[in-house]
Amino acid sequence: MKNKSLIISLALLTTFSFYSYIKPSQADMKMESDKPTMIENMGDTSANSLDWNGVYQGIIPCASCEGIKTTLTLNEDLSYVLSTQYLGKSEEVFEVKGTFKWNKEGNTITLDGVKDAPNQFFVGENTLIQLDISGNRISGDLAEKYMLNKVNNPEVSIGNTRWELVEIMGKPVMKSETQKQAIFITFDTQKNRVNGFSGCNNFMGGFEIKEGNRITLTQMASTMMACENMEMEMTFLQTLQQVDNYAMKDNVLSLNRAKMSPLLKFTAVKKFQE
Repeated sequence: MKNKSLIISLALLTTFSFYSYIKPSQADMKMESDKPTMIENMGDTSANSLDWNGVYQGIIPCASCEGIKTTLTLNEDLSYVLSTQYLGKSEEVFEVKGTFKWNKEGNTITLDGVKDAPNQFFVGENTLIQLDISGNRISGDLAEKYMLNKVNNPEVSIGNTRWELVEIMGKPVMKSETQKQAIFITFDTQKNRVNGFSGCNNFMGGFEIKEGNRITLTQMASTMMACENMEMEMTFLQTLQQVDNYAMKDNVLSLNRAKMSPLLKFTAVKKFQE
């Protein structure tokens, strides 16, 4: 009987000891809950398949000013720097620094430290789309204006630079002796206007930038001067009408059509204030 009681006691002690060993403490449970949420392995997402870190710029619509000039820098360590300037209202530049996190789907980031203002962006290829304060896509006529485009050099963007032509369909372009200046193009991102010089005449028109570095040139026109050897100008203007997307790298702007080789290449030669 005594041996039987001893065996039962040892069994209960072993069971209690095992239960005490595997049961997590309250502190352990709290530490687990405090860990950052990891993105589940759901295949390719913006977070794991895109080169998302870098500098993004754009002008966001503003109800009480000409536009909010916005620069957002995303770093690999999940830190960010957000700079905003209210154009036509103040020269002051506001800067916020902090960290950001991805949602579980790996396609949207949230900026910590931004209060009483939209702080979520949908991450696309070379673009950030600002969402409303509830995290939804903005709709309406100005929906496509709520977008920041990635730039390779924070000092040079498509909208604050004079771009001089250096190549047409893979062939180098040189300024002729009869040209008064090099062929160039500029983009006014506040007014969505494009202007430039095509070799003999000045040209102008409108443009619209959409998600994924897509660009549409509209209502293009030019002056009607006659010059010697206008073949280059005609080729340039005809090629310009075919453009539907752009890319920027190392101070070079490429205007392209679909996924073909670049139609036109320009180099940045002058920066100016937007």
